[in-house]
Amino acid sequence: MTKLSVNINKVATLRNARGGAVPNVVQFARDCERFGADGITVHPRPDERHITLRDVYDLAPVITTEFNIEGYPDQRYMDIIREIKPAQATLVPDPPDVITSNTGWDVIAHMQQLTDIIAEIKSYGCRVSIFLNPEIAQVEAAKRSGTDRIEFYTGPYAENFAHNPEQAVAPYITAARAAHTLGLGVNAGHDLSLQNLHYFIHALQVVDEVSIGHAIISDALYYGIENTIQMYKRKFF
Repeated sequence: MTKLSVNINKVATLRNARGGAVPNVVQFARDCERFGADGITVHPRPDERHITLRDVYDLAPVITTEFNIEGYPDQRYMDIIREIKPAQATLVPDPPDVITSNTGWDVIAHMQQLTDIIAEIKSYGCRVSIFLNPEIAQVEAAKRSGTDRIEFYTGPYAENFAHNPEQAVAPYITAARAAHTLGLGVNAGHDLSLQNLHYFIHALQVVDEVSIGHAIISDALYYGIENTIQMYKRKFF
């Protein structure tokens, strides 16, 4: 069964726009778990434009499902992972100045860097996932790097879904089958929504986890967060 990890970055963005503690990020995370989320995802960027370092440390002791911390593996990120030891560390290749993650790792070009980082993180007892484009060569390189899972960057899928869903999902099916054969877990995230999630999961058939934030928080403005989480989870069936 695919699990749903709710990315709560946008909740922190809303709070930061006004200052103070409303909405309360920690309480929101706990409510998401209570409403059916299988995990909580955060991406604590150095500029703290959404999730702050304080948020990460406040969340760590209260998350009862799976805590997934995304980020570029600089020293700051590695210190966070070493101290908190989340269930999963997801490595993304984006530098601090980008708006959002917009491509996967070139694992082949960064093999030694990633191999060393992954080994270190696994020594803390954390599962490691690396953000990846749906390319066979990169999947095979990911296996050699020692990672436990890959997370497909699904931006291109979401962008092309409305025009030709079969064509949009095709490279992900091929890459997911390769990953599954190699023994890699498969996660996915970026622009997945109520409109395209069901098709993606059922086309791949091997998705362990999806991490969704922007669409869930946007839909919650209309449907409420409890109802929205259940609406997303029903897309797994």
